[in-house]
Amino acid sequence: MPCFAAKLKNVDGAAKYWLLFHLRSGGKERLIGRNQIRFYELNYLHKFQKGSANSAFVLNGVIYKCLDHFRLHPLACSELGAFVSSSSWRDSSFGRSLRTYCTGIYGRNNGFDAANDEFQKIDLEDSGDSNFFGNPNEEHEKDRHFKFGDDIEDEESNEEEEEDGDLGDAADLLGSNLSNKNHGQGNDFKRVEIGEDVFRYPLVRDTCKLIKLSSSWNRKFEGELRYLVRSLNPLQICAVLRSQEDERIALRFFYWADRLWRYRHDSSVYLVMLEILSKTKLCQGAKRVLRLMTRRGLLLWPEAFGFVMVSYSRAGRLRDAMKVLTLMQMAGVEPNLSICNTAIHILVVGNELKKALRFAERMALIGIAPNVVTYNCLIKGYCIVHQVDQAMELIDQMPSKGCSPDKVSYYTVMGFLCRDKRVKEIRELMKKMRTNSNLLPDNVTYNSLIQMLSKHGHGDEALEILREAEELRFKVDKVEYSAIVHAYCKEGKIKKAKELVGEMFSKGCDPDVVTYTSVLDGFCRIGKLDQAKKMMQQMYKHHCKPNAVTHTTLLNGLCRNGKSLEARKMMNMSEEEWWTPNAITYSVVVHGLRREGKLNEACDVVREMIGKGLFPNPVEINLLIQSLCRDGKPHEANQLLKECMNKGCAVNVVNFTTVIHGFCQKDDLEAARSLLDDMYLCNKHPDSVTYTTLIDALGKNGRIEEATELTMKMLRQGLVPSPVTYRSVIHQYCRKGRVEDLLKLLKKMLLKSRFQTAYNLVIEKLCKFGYLEEANSLLGEVLRTASRMDAKTCHVLMESYLNVGMPMSAYKVACRMFNRNLLPDLKLCEKVSKRLMIEGKLEEADRLVLRFVEHGCVSAQERKHLQD
Repeated sequence: MPCFAAKLKNVDGAAKYWLLFHLRSGGKERLIGRNQIRFYELNYLHKFQKGSANSAFVLNGVIYKCLDHFRLHPLACSELGAFVSSSSWRDSSFGRSLRTYCTGIYGRNNGFDAANDEFQKIDLEDSGDSNFFGNPNEEHEKDRHFKFGDDIEDEESNEEEEEDGDLGDAADLLGSNLSNKNHGQGNDFKRVEIGEDVFRYPLVRDTCKLIKLSSSWNRKFEGELRYLVRSLNPLQICAVLRSQEDERIALRFFYWADRLWRYRHDSSVYLVMLEILSKTKLCQGAKRVLRLMTRRGLLLWPEAFGFVMVSYSRAGRLRDAMKVLTLMQMAGVEPNLSICNTAIHILVVGNELKKALRFAERMALIGIAPNVVTYNCLIKGYCIVHQVDQAMELIDQMPSKGCSPDKVSYYTVMGFLCRDKRVKEIRELMKKMRTNSNLLPDNVTYNSLIQMLSKHGHGDEALEILREAEELRFKVDKVEYSAIVHAYCKEGKIKKAKELVGEMFSKGCDPDVVTYTSVLDGFCRIGKLDQAKKMMQQMYKHHCKPNAVTHTTLLNGLCRNGKSLEARKMMNMSEEEWWTPNAITYSVVVHGLRREGKLNEACDVVREMIGKGLFPNPVEINLLIQSLCRDGKPHEANQLLKECMNKGCAVNVVNFTTVIHGFCQKDDLEAARSLLDDMYLCNKHPDSVTYTTLIDALGKNGRIEEATELTMKMLRQGLVPSPVTYRSVIHQYCRKGRVEDLLKLLKKMLLKSRFQTAYNLVIEKLCKFGYLEEANSLLGEVLRTASRMDAKTCHVLMESYLNVGMPMSAYKVACRMFNRNLLPDLKLCEKVSKRLMIEGKLEEADRLVLRFVEHGCVSAQERKHLQD
């Protein structure tokens, strides 16, 4: 090596660069082994393709010398080969000679070409030319490079997988023979703390601004962002991630930066990204970030796996959350107390208390002592399954297990006791806090109890706790008073609520707008609107300005008491009274007018609402459209629907179906079919309910062919017929007696979805409309299953035969039931037997009774009685 360096003593910078490249490939840094060539090095070398002849000659010799060393490093040769195979070097004489040399070393199939292919494969995974938003002008770039948001879309599709099965035996996931392959993980884990000065750093703010300019991005912006990212330290990158309002944007930025040349994320960046994702449902993204940490050879903490578990838990995929423990075992990371507490919390949330208890026992066996957080999770688990007594027993057992309960332990149980109004036990628990755990109830304790009791509607008990807190000279502010006032108003105890408000004035605790609004709502609930109006005037006197919630509460009271026009006038005067109606205010007035039948005024309010940029939701639109259709105004409903859609309101399939149903009720089927076609033009694809509504209307009007055609169209669209669809089709065809056409259509419908009672329904409908022979011909389809529903259908057919004076046919149906081990109704068979005897068919009548005797349903004495 010294001789080789001496030969390059007097050459230019390019040759020195290749010597450095040669030394690094065999040194400790192993830059080549990191699956990349740094961008500035390649750029430096690229300049020599147009350099002097001397430089090119020296470069020839240096590279050939380096390649002698690279025989032991195929990956290094692959990187060099990918560069030389670029468009600028491929056709040069030097490129051809170098390619020939490498082919001689490695062979044609496994040499330079294969190495170049290997490099391209690596480049697909970690490409330095990754584009933040993709390159729409080059198709091959779309396939080759990572594009901003691709990973997120894949993850969102994966996140829709349904949770199946139980959580398994989670305790078995804690192996006692784990070996710590991740050296250095014994150090204490510390969360990344970022100060405010880091968030205000100019480069951090500039980076965040560039990320927000996603709609107007170009190559220049991306180059600036690359420069900024390489200029930031890990703590500043963490600040950029936490500054993003949308976690998906933060994840996209993380992926993009991870593929940059001359940059690699620090382990703290991975941990911050996982912490951000743990507050979302992006569980697939969290799992991928964890996998990237493994690929990069970074130190894996148990807390990193815990973040992934929490993300899975938020997405409702509890079983996958527990599988993360298996991944941790495979990575050779030993569990600690933090990850165990996370697992117990997930089991408790998944309503698997028994498995959580077994998990806690297994923790102790492998040497992880539970702490107060562990016991608090178990206490909450007991309370969730309504075993509050066992939760209190666990609190009593905690000191003997070397872990004293804290206030959270007691507060958890108290919160569930407040639901059941068990104030006596709450006081006993507060005594235990003092005596057993040496925890003195403080201001937070009493305030929490008052809030929880008031929330569950126990105003008297909450006031009792408030008096006790005042005797102990704890500070009770207007928040606690307002909570009790609200509880009294919900119970209809307005007098007590007013007395409490007066007490607040006497104690110098002036009520706020929340307190006044609660009392005002109480007056509206009992219909005392004059008192409610006086309360609002009193608010002005005490310099407490009513807000939009206060006015909306009064307007809601007026609408509920049949004074929606007055509410409308008050809302029109909002600008004069210096308050602004919100979307809820408009919705209250609209539905008040709708309930009183003032539909035109309600439509005007909706149009005014949309004009001010406040859009009603599909449910509110549907209520008004439904009222218009019931009032016989489907065309007005259709017009309102189109206006809402054109103005940007969220309109769904249910809204269109409601209008179609309104047209069908008015027998305006052409308008209904036209609206069905409009749904496809508006990209609102109809569902099975929409088709069923129109099919039923066509059948009622005798247009069976059109109904059949629409049914076939529904099946071609891939829609599954509902039970209502089956009933509608069967009813209309049976009414016309078109059994053959019905059976053909039923076979095609049953291929889409099974409807077990389809043939039962056909037979019953045929009997209703008098087509008994057709019904009898289908009896074999029903008796295949021989269920109770089939017996009921046979009884309907037997009664129909008796009603038309055909007892022999009813007898044959009963015999077929006996052959399928179905017992006919005894009283019905008595009627059949009497009719047979009247017609002189004594042998059949006796045989019918004999079949009951054979099945043990009739004794010999009863048989004689029946025969007599």
